Amino acid sequence: MTNKTFDYLIVGSGLFGATFAHQATQRGFSCLVIDKRSELGGNLRCELVEGINVHQYGAHIFHTSDKAVWDYVNSIVPFNRYTNSPVANYKGRLYNLPFNMNTFYQMWGTVTPDAAMQKIEEQRKEAVEAMRKAGVAEPRNLEEQALTLVGRDIYETLIKDYTQKQWGRKCSELPAFIIKRLPVRLTFDNNYFNDAFQGIPIGGYNLLINGMLKDAECLTQTDFFQFSRSYDETDDCHVLTDGEKEIRCKKIVFTGKIDEFYNYEYGKLNYRTVRFEHTILNTSNHQGNAVVNYTDAETPYTRVIEHKHFESFGDDVYKNPRTVISREYSTEWTDGMEPYYPVNDETNNRISEKYRERGAQEKNVIFGGRLAEYKYYDMAPIIQKVLQMWE
Repeated sequence: MTNKTFDYLIVGSGLFGATFAHQATQRGFSCLVIDKRSELGGNLRCELVEGINVHQYGAHIFHTSDKAVWDYVNSIVPFNRYTNSPVANYKGRLYNLPFNMNTFYQMWGTVTPDAAMQKIEEQRKEAVEAMRKAGVAEPRNLEEQALTLVGRDIYETLIKDYTQKQWGRKCSELPAFIIKRLPVRLTFDNNYFNDAFQGIPIGGYNLLINGMLKDAECLTQTDFFQFSRSYDETDDCHVLTDGEKEIRCKKIVFTGKIDEFYNYEYGKLNYRTVRFEHTILNTSNHQGNAVVNYTDAETPYTRVIEHKHFESFGDDVYKNPRTVISREYSTEWTDGMEPYYPVNDETNNRISEKYRERGAQEKNVIFGGRLAEYKYYDMAPIIQKVLQMWE
């Protein structure tokens, strides 16, 4: 590396970094991708356990209505037909998600759209009337927002405790904008997404990431912050050194925490994080579904993922006599933990905007991804954004 100047140094091998590297190398640019983890792929990384691709950092379900994005990922690795149809478990009773005619039948026994809508409207009006009596014109928090959207039964059974476990705060203390709308379907449709395309890479997400990074040079166990950085005005390039090696590059693509990039100059941003408890079970089929949410307060985890259902369907599930499940525990983020979800409240948004304004002035540095932009992204919009950048 001492005698080579890369066109791009890409910090982080997650989806933004990998897509950027693929687009760059396809156009003949040289890329060095570094990642502080021992494996490439960021939070998309899968581990093969008992013949099953385990999503190590949480379930990732690819979905999009953008045919160009769908065709792009399928040009690297073909995707299967997985359809996300999660189930909610509330104190042992099961409800289909998203809220649809199956959910309403399970909750109230209603069998027609009119009957279900009448029940919802009755409860919505009760919530609005209660707010009016209290002198409240608009929902002040998530609880009031949810009650005015779907009523008390759905809120108490499927939203309240699950949301409080996710955020570690009471719904009455969370801002209303977190749920600006709650989709209500008056059809018997358990498909969680409305997108035209959805699926999982056949063989797991590692094949997608490896395909994207195949023409880039990659270094794992390499922390960007172990280097001292300077700018060589003569060669118009960044220079990174750590005493043992030197990296020279024309531009830096940074996908890590933007507050860390600036040494927390404006303060630390907050996140929610997730702890995963992976377990191998001596059964072919534990819960009959890839995703089961636990919406009661007594269950400490938010959901259980059974990974084989992402890639095995029908009788194929029983070909493997074992299965792997992951319990997910949402918790407050502290230093040393993996940051997952930005906490987009007023304080954090104000701080993150300062960092974004600073980043926009940075010479030959591109910030991208959920940590660098302090914004939650699904996978397809990340790819769409990178493709548009190159276009």
